[in-house]
Amino acid sequence: MKLTISVAMCTFNGGRFLPEQLESIAAQKRLPDELVVCDDRSSDRSAEVVKDFAGRMPFPVRLTVNESTLGSTRNFEKAIALCRSDIVALADQDDIWYPDKLAHLEQVFLSSPMVVAAFSDADVIDHDSQPLNLRLWHSFGFDPREQRRFAAGHGVKVLIKHPVVTGAVLGFRRQWTDVLLPIPDNDVHDRWMSFLLAASGPFALVTQPLMQYRRHINQQIGLGTTTLRERLMRARSTKASLYQDEIRRFRRLYDRLAEHNGHLPNAHLAITEIERKISHLEHRIQLHQQTFSRVPKVMREIFNRGYWRYAAGWESVAKDLFLYGNR
Repeated sequence: MKLTISVAMCTFNGGRFLPEQLESIAAQKRLPDELVVCDDRSSDRSAEVVKDFAGRMPFPVRLTVNESTLGSTRNFEKAIALCRSDIVALADQDDIWYPDKLAHLEQVFLSSPMVVAAFSDADVIDHDSQPLNLRLWHSFGFDPREQRRFAAGHGVKVLIKHPVVTGAVLGFRRQWTDVLLPIPDNDVHDRWMSFLLAASGPFALVTQPLMQYRRHINQQIGLGTTTLRERLMRARSTKASLYQDEIRRFRRLYDRLAEHNGHLPNAHLAITEIERKISHLEHRIQLHQQTFSRVPKVMREIFNRGYWRYAAGWESVAKDLFLYGNR
């Protein structure tokens, strides 16, 4: 059996890093069947770099320059919709792929027709392509215990708590695009897609790094660098709005799952988890302003393990007990 693979890449003023990423795709042991690039009205030479690359490649490179700037999420939605192959692998403009990335992904999908998506770990590099001695999964707090849960088919329960799938390391079967698209304007494409894919069937993990993920100050979205203290202090002033944004996001996911409930194996579980997540977030929004009057409600969520199922455990307990009382 042979599978075809499309690479969906979005570009926006990525001229500095784009050539190295394109060359890493050209160096794949298993070449893509097509590279689809959507340029979001770059003001640098990104589009010209892609055109020059296309003229030298043995596989089709299809470049679309948007009529107006769409933003990262909308641009990825467009690139995915233009793909024609069995498998779609997402690509950021500023990373570097290892030569066996596509070959490894292809074997994952060939090994089981039931697998709907796969994602790998990555080595993190800096602005100058220097290694940071850091793995992508570790930076997300995606620890070995959660990896085992995800691999055992509990991806929905991991993702309901926090995002662990970065689009740059994601590949999925194109047949699921009807479920994934359109992506709401105010959602991040990889968070939206990974949750819906986990509700659609088995989600494979590749524990070895298949690429270098670049962390730099100009990236539109990606790996955060804030410390725990910075996150706590930011949360102090934005607690309600953050939780309300999360509730709205999960309600949008709920609606999409309900629309496709009849043919998604894990949809019922995902819908149930969303309902519980929303209940947990609403509980935290409604906590009393004074610390001691909030203690019984916080204790109740401790005892029912809500902070561990749907938040960051003791870190979230500390926020609710000590951070929000004095405004």
